[in-house]
Amino acid sequence: MFFRPIVDEGLAQNSYIIGCPSSGEALVVDPRRDIDVYLEVAKANGLRITGVTETHIHADFLSGARELARATGAALYLSAEGGSDWLYGGLEGFDHRPLQDGETIAVGNVKVEALHTPGHTPEHLSFLVSEKNNATAPMLFLSGDFIFVGDVGRPDLLEEAVGIAGSAQSGARTLFRSLQRVLQRLPDYVQIWPAHGAGSACGKAIGAVPSTTLGYERLVSWWSSFVQKGDEAGFVATILDGQPDAPTYFGIMKRLNRDGMRILGELPRPKRLDATGLDEALRRGAVLVDTRDAHSFARGHRPGAISISLGKNFSSWAGWLLPYDRPLLLLAPAGAVEDAVRWLVRVGLDDVIGYVEPADALDAHVEPLPQVEAPEAERRRRAGEAAIVDVRTTSEYRLGHVPGALHIPASRILREASRVPKDKPVIVHCGTGARSSATVSALMAAGFTNLTNLVGGFDEWQRRGLPVERGIEAGQPAAVR
Repeated sequence: MFFRPIVDEGLAQNSYIIGCPSSGEALVVDPRRDIDVYLEVAKANGLRITGVTETHIHADFLSGARELARATGAALYLSAEGGSDWLYGGLEGFDHRPLQDGETIAVGNVKVEALHTPGHTPEHLSFLVSEKNNATAPMLFLSGDFIFVGDVGRPDLLEEAVGIAGSAQSGARTLFRSLQRVLQRLPDYVQIWPAHGAGSACGKAIGAVPSTTLGYERLVSWWSSFVQKGDEAGFVATILDGQPDAPTYFGIMKRLNRDGMRILGELPRPKRLDATGLDEALRRGAVLVDTRDAHSFARGHRPGAISISLGKNFSSWAGWLLPYDRPLLLLAPAGAVEDAVRWLVRVGLDDVIGYVEPADALDAHVEPLPQVEAPEAERRRRAGEAAIVDVRTTSEYRLGHVPGALHIPASRILREASRVPKDKPVIVHCGTGARSSATVSALMAAGFTNLTNLVGGFDEWQRRGLPVERGIEAGQPAAVR
């Protein structure tokens, strides 16, 4: 058997290639949208991709399953479980093969069995992988967003990201029963390879190692004792407490991954623009994405530009802060453009029409980002001269925050922008200043003019010994230190 994980560290997303060296066939599970890595691995190992599948309708990235199936002519195996609301659409022209619980995909001498494991989503499948001559002793369990290392997939996303009321509670109970079935059926030695690692918003306590075994999870995972004792109520209460904030763009990904998205054929190749071309594109409504670091952006940037620094968080922050209905321009050196485009298409931001080198864009038309140091921010807060908006995660906010701060996570800021005060100055902060700088730029691009970024963020606020409230939700009273 050939087996190769493919890791997108930015989104903490894992896809897998399973192959049979004897037959030369390969199956790809949960591919990302820039598919060249799968084609290259298959070619380097004498394999041809004959099947493409995914564990469920993903929320955190735009699936490459259709893209890869179209490029290779492979059969597209997609879940037919979960009811009519969760059936895939947009499959015209594909060799589509609906997949239900217990059905198998043959990859030469490798057997891949689909197990319906709902809870995270209603249609969710996991894949039990074995060699045909040893089918009673499965080797791998590709668990998708069902079982992670040290955690299980969150059951609240349909309620948080899509707005299906009551689905968090029902999903948690369904997830509990799925875990019971798996613990009863599968051997302890089976290797678990999940769809996400540490840093993903699809779980709250995902471990940093890439894989685990069912036996290890049975011994040490937080959820195992609830399942083995039959304590469904305790499991439901624990799984629903403290989940990460669900970014607004998750709802867009869910819809596109279910109903279909544009097939790229190849990565967008944005053209280099000069200052004149940049000005014309901006007049026509394009959005400039400034990929420099936050400090450079603060010193001077084009008015209306949105600051998202190149690096590990680029895809996630782009999904948080960029519009899906306007063309994009990149302010980036030529050598960084391809990576930026890859990270954008992974979250469905395809309309990248051009790029401009920093030297060609940063002329007399630049302005600094309004910023304030922590002591002055505290003076303005106490005097009632400014409101404070905290754009960190809910878990960060609970650990400590500026007294009276309005909490709106950066991942939801555009959807909840109406909550940001417009009748007085607003100071925005995160942990260190990077997320808040990006958030301020996105809100300014949306028309806000009363925003200032807190230099150094909450870390600097605490270092200065300024007042902090702890362990409460926004709007509730608490003692001030």
